Order: sequence, then structure tokens, then C-alpha cells
Amino acid sequence: MNLPDERSFNRWFIIISCLVVTSLVLWNTSIFFQRLKEDERAKMNIWAKAQEELSNAPEDADLSLILEILNNNTTIPIIHTDENGEIAYTTNLDPSIIEDTEKTQEYLEDLKDENEPIIIDLGEGQVQYLYYGNSPALNKLKYYPIGLTLIGFLFIGVVYFFYTTTKSSEQNKLWAGMAKETAHQIGTPLSSLIGWTEILKTENIDPSYVEEMEKDIDRLRTITERFSKIGSLPNLKQTDIVASTKESYEYLKTRSSNLIHFSIRAPRQPINVMLNEQLYSWTIENLVKNAIDAMRGKGELQIEIKQDLKQAYIYITDTGKGIDKNKYRSIFEPGQTTKKRGWGLGLSLARRIIEEYHKGKIKVARSEIGKGTTFQISLKKV
Repeated sequence: MNLPDERSFNRWFIIISCLVVTSLVLWNTSIFFQRLKEDERAKMNIWAKAQEELSNAPEDADLSLILEILNNNTTIPIIHTDENGEIAYTTNLDPSIIEDTEKTQEYLEDLKDENEPIIIDLGEGQVQYLYYGNSPALNKLKYYPIGLTLIGFLFIGVVYFFYTTTKSSEQNKLWAGMAKETAHQIGTPLSSLIGWTEILKTENIDPSYVEEMEKDIDRLRTITERFSKIGSLPNLKQTDIVASTKESYEYLKTRSSNLIHFSIRAPRQPINVMLNEQLYSWTIENLVKNAIDAMRGKGELQIEIKQDLKQAYIYITDTGKGIDKNKYRSIFEPGQTTKKRGWGLGLSLARRIIEEYHKGKIKVARSEIGKGTTFQISLKKV
């Protein structure tokens, strides 16, 4: 048995064991409850017999035992009614119920639903009906199975959550390791490309070609550094969010289709936030690429930067197909994608960069089917 199979077996063994133990305790509690109920029924039958003896006893009879039996009941509520249903006698009732005739009648109806009445023969054709309720101990025992069931399900939830978070943590470590290994593997051909560009500079080649190649090499360096930072806390430094956003915007604009009309609106003055530029540019890139995919390579894409006293806001608006309102949150979950290709990690990664690393917020500000979507990033100013 391999490790994942063993962990899965352990998880299900614990859950099934918990269900079996809970079921056994509930079953025994049910048996115990019924036995107590039967004991109280027997006690009430004895009490009713004592009442009959008291009513039919001659004047010189010894009533000490009968009175002891009648006085022994101090917990079970009782209401006697005559054969016409009129209340003749009550015991062990709350004073607030006894003082209110309407409440007493309502309580009598409740007792009728709890237990079958016991008939008391008073002699000479007269009878009374003894209605009784459950004792306080029995009433408390009724709620015990509910509490036990809740505890059982809570324990199962804790076990499930523990194994789920453990699996998620292992997956995160795996992805972080793969990302770092990818960055390491890219490093070797990247160094080679840098060498080749130096050789091309000495050849009779249009310098603009080499310049564009160097830009792409710089981009590869940035991507390598991004991947190397996954799984570790990035360094944040005070940065002008306006300049950083414009830099990402210009790079994406020059490398996107001419059918996409780019525009940017930003304040002239700098807005300083604590930022890791490489990870932030990765977020902008993911959001812009997501917008281009939503527009199917044709439309308008606008980036706008605003601010208030405490926050800087970056809005990315497209004219794509839009997002259903009930998916505003789920699109940030890993694996959520509407594209035929891709793993659905772009928006999940963007949220992690903004919310976990930069302590900011990212959300769908608005979206309308067939008209487009606006994503909002908010970061605290310094």
C-alpha cells in the first residue's frame, strides 16, 4: 500500500469508526430512554392505584403507605381530569401554569400528546383520567442524542478538514518545488541566449533586432525570478504603483494583437505602495491575458488607476463575454477556467499575490454578460 492509499484508508477508517461508535451510543441511549419511559409509566400506574385505594378506602383504614406513595412523586407533572374533561387536580406543575387557566389547558393538551392517559376508578361508576408528562431528567435525555450527533459530525468535519488541508499543503509544496525547478531549468538556456546576443552585436545585424531580443531576454529573466519566488515570502519595497503599472501596460501592449485597443488612465503624480514589482507585473499580465481571452482577441481594454486617502485602486476593464454573478468568487479558485486550454491558475495566482503577499484585495468590481468585466485591485498606500 502506497502512502496516499494508506492516508486515504486511515481517513475513512477514522470517519467510519466515528460513525459506528456514534450509532452504538445513540442506539443504547434510545434503549435507555425507552426503559426510563417504561419505568415512569409503571410508577404512574402504581400512583394511580394508590389514588384509587385512597378514594375507596374505609374511614378507619391505615393510609400511611398509600400517602407515602402519593407523596413520593416530586418530579413527574400530573393533571387529573374528570370524565367530562374538566381539570380536577394538578401536581408538580409550574406555578405560572397553575395560575393561568388558559396555560393549564394548553399544558394538558401537551400531556395528552406525550403519554397515554391512565384511568383511575373512583368507584360508584366515577372515573378520572391521569395525564402525566416526562420527568425533567427524561426531557433532558431527549436532547442528548442530538448533541452527540452534532459532536460526531463535528469530529468527522475536523478529520476531513485536517486531511484536506494536509493534502492542499502537500500540493502547494509540490507546485512550489516545480516552479523553483522550472526557474532553475530556464536559467541554463537563458545564459546561452545572453551570450548569443553579445555575438550578434558584433555582426552586421540591424541593432533593433538585437534590442528586441534583449527585451525578451529581460522578460525571461523576470519570469525566472517570478517562479523562483513561489513558495517564499517576497521582499516588498516602496514603489510608485503608477510607474509600475505603466511599465507592464507598455510591454503587454506591444506584444498583443492590433485588434485589441489598449488605453490607460492614471494620475500624473506618483502613488506609493509596498510592492514586489515582479509579482505585481505578473498579476497585471494574468488579468490582461484573461481579458484578451474573454474578448477572443478583439475589443477594448482599459487600465485605470485611482486613489483615496488610504488606498490605491487599479481597474482592468474589458469588453468581453462577461461573468455570471454567482461565479464572482469561484473564478479565483484553482482549476476554474472556461478555456479549452490552461489549468485555471491565472486568477488564483493573482489573488494569492495580491491578498497573501501584498495584503491587498482583488475582486470582480462589475460584470455584465455580453458587455464586459472590470477587475479591481486595491493596495494600501504608504
